[in-house]
Amino acid sequence: MRIRSLLPGLARAEQRVAKVVLEDPSAVARRSITEVALAANTSETTVTRFCKAVGVGGYPQLRIALAADTARSEARSSRNLGGEIGLDDDLAAVVGKVSFADARAVEETADQLDIATLERVIDLLADAGRTDVYGVGASAFVAADLQQKLHRIGRVCFAWSDTHIMLTSAAVLGSGDVAIGVSHTGATTDTVEALRVAREHGATTVALTNFPRSPITEVADYVLTTAARETTFRSGATASRIAQLTVIDCLFIGVAQRHMDEASRALDATREAVGTHRLGVRPDGRRRPRETGK
Repeated sequence: MRIRSLLPGLARAEQRVAKVVLEDPSAVARRSITEVALAANTSETTVTRFCKAVGVGGYPQLRIALAADTARSEARSSRNLGGEIGLDDDLAAVVGKVSFADARAVEETADQLDIATLERVIDLLADAGRTDVYGVGASAFVAADLQQKLHRIGRVCFAWSDTHIMLTSAAVLGSGDVAIGVSHTGATTDTVEALRVAREHGATTVALTNFPRSPITEVADYVLTTAARETTFRSGATASRIAQLTVIDCLFIGVAQRHMDEASRALDATREAVGTHRLGVRPDGRRRPRETGK
């Protein structure tokens, strides 16, 4: 997960090493540094630089980490459905691959999420005078989900996806406010610019992205990362959204815990407000008993 997320920011020769590792991690765990260098058409020195770039001390530590990660992956699932959806896949195979990739995105996001950073962001949201969330495309739906959740527990939150409104929103934020930018790639110009403007005006900024060295992290005070693999027919719109929503749910529940009494009252009030817009049946299909007025 770490190698995949750091891949775009590596030097070209280091990217070749990364691709060799990602193609078959278990095989690399058994290879010598010379064999890996030859497979990547580079030098042993470059392999060592790659190891340091991804946060391990050297090649021996990389082999140990890969072996441990491979063991965990095999224990997690005895089946490897893969992510690529082929033209010849029947619908059952498509369902299996999509559900497997989505479940893996949630598990891997949870595994790598920085709990200390998550807790700090929750504290900021719980005390914020106002929270604005920016996202375009598929990320806009994630931003809207956080707005809806926080509104339901009485927190002031707005989600914006129009570039001009994002920028004007960011310009009126200040100290005590929080701005969150949601971008899978971390390179969406509109979202990065809005977060930069919010930061310039004194707001605390948070980035939610899949790539910890992407441009959005340069304008963020805090970075929360996901671990989603986008493949055929899925780029930037499906597994990434599931992973982002996992983090959003954690933020929402954390804020609700810090305002438990207020959140409970708000949830009851909002539930009652929409109650008349539901059919008078229970989830099992049977009709609910009529209110007696007592």
